[in-house]
Amino acid sequence: MIWAECLNTLRHELSDNVFTMWIRPLHAEERDNALVLLAPNHYWTRYIQEHHLDQIRHLVNKASNGRISEVHIQVDSRPGEIISQAAQTVSPATAVEPVHGAGRERKATVVEADPAKNLPAQKKRQLNPQFTFALFVEGRSNQMAAETCRRVLTQLGESQHNPLFLYGPTGLGKTHLMHAVGNALLQAKPNARVIYMTSENFVQDFVSALQRGKIDEFKQNCRSLDLLLVDDIHLLTGKASLVEFFHTFNALLDESKQIILTSDRYPKELTELDPRLVSRFSWGLSVGVEPPDLETRIEILLKKAESNGIELPRNCALFIAQQVVANVRELEGALNKVVAISRFKGTTIDLDVVRESLKDVLAIRARTMSIDNIQRVVSEFFRIPLKELIGPKRTRIYARPRQIAMGLARELTSDSFPDIGDAFGGRDHSTVMHACDKVRELCQSDPAFNEDYQNLLRLLQS
Repeated sequence: MIWAECLNTLRHELSDNVFTMWIRPLHAEERDNALVLLAPNHYWTRYIQEHHLDQIRHLVNKASNGRISEVHIQVDSRPGEIISQAAQTVSPATAVEPVHGAGRERKATVVEADPAKNLPAQKKRQLNPQFTFALFVEGRSNQMAAETCRRVLTQLGESQHNPLFLYGPTGLGKTHLMHAVGNALLQAKPNARVIYMTSENFVQDFVSALQRGKIDEFKQNCRSLDLLLVDDIHLLTGKASLVEFFHTFNALLDESKQIILTSDRYPKELTELDPRLVSRFSWGLSVGVEPPDLETRIEILLKKAESNGIELPRNCALFIAQQVVANVRELEGALNKVVAISRFKGTTIDLDVVRESLKDVLAIRARTMSIDNIQRVVSEFFRIPLKELIGPKRTRIYARPRQIAMGLARELTSDSFPDIGDAFGGRDHSTVMHACDKVRELCQSDPAFNEDYQNLLRLLQS
């Protein structure tokens, strides 16, 4: 069939998102040497006419060997048929319980205490009860974000932190904090209307509402909230859904309703989104969440073990925390593997069990977290020759990056001060100790220096 052939071509020429949402639901009929496309509503027909109709005409003409030269699109008048077909293209959101800091498998979650308010049935689910402030382990890397989230609860919707924009690499607990705000608000005000969703779910729900002819209901539901939580906003795609999110965003801000967003980047780095939207993301307060330091990683492991009834010796927690540094999700994954090996062997957890469980991690870390690799990354980051980084020159342009590289080597590897000194041109161990102390001091007193150091940590840990 001609339309089936066209669909097969469009599937490869368009993005999966566009094809699934806008093209696949269309129904086609041949009428007097013309192909008529049937769409659910007038909004749909306008979108196809503006973006894809010329491309479809060309493909239809080619597939029919010139027999069909005209392609039209109109609203399908058959009650419910195209709507039911289109609805199958967007699967209902499914509940997936994420771990602390998880970010990629999350699905739309809506909490509604008042059953009289009519949100879609598949959305009536609770926020993750494990994601509370009490179960969130705080450290220097996330303390400001956690404190800001608590303050939001006492000053809901006030302009200085609305929207609240949490940003940082995946797996650091941004979602945990977001859920914690929602859980705390519902505990204090059971009738509050709270929605948690990913940006992908927002797009799916918007398209589903279009397909079902319930776009007004969708808008009303979104714009009558007390708290909107949107995860992974950097993945927001689709021109039509961007426009609707823009209007929903503005409507909630105008009504002083609180919005919390998360992203893997600072707002101004979201260059793929509409500049108007990015500008509005910057209206409130943006707070970064950094990878946890060693002490925080240890506390996360101990608290996770305690909450699951696992006896984890502190020296084992220290060893795991020294080897797994990227994010909280990988940290918990390492703990789960240790527990599994321990139970399989029928032994208690000790350093031998931990080493056996993490042998793959140790092998990879030995390759990537070497002093040589740290030196290479630092020299490329500061755009200085490697020979100058490890050379004798003491000018500031070389000395400061050299100190940073020494500090990173001490934090990310198990090498001793003398070993690190040898790798940096045969320097004395006291020089390395001084460099590490200086790096810690500057990270606390100089925001620009700390930003460079944290960026290098992310590069090396990714």
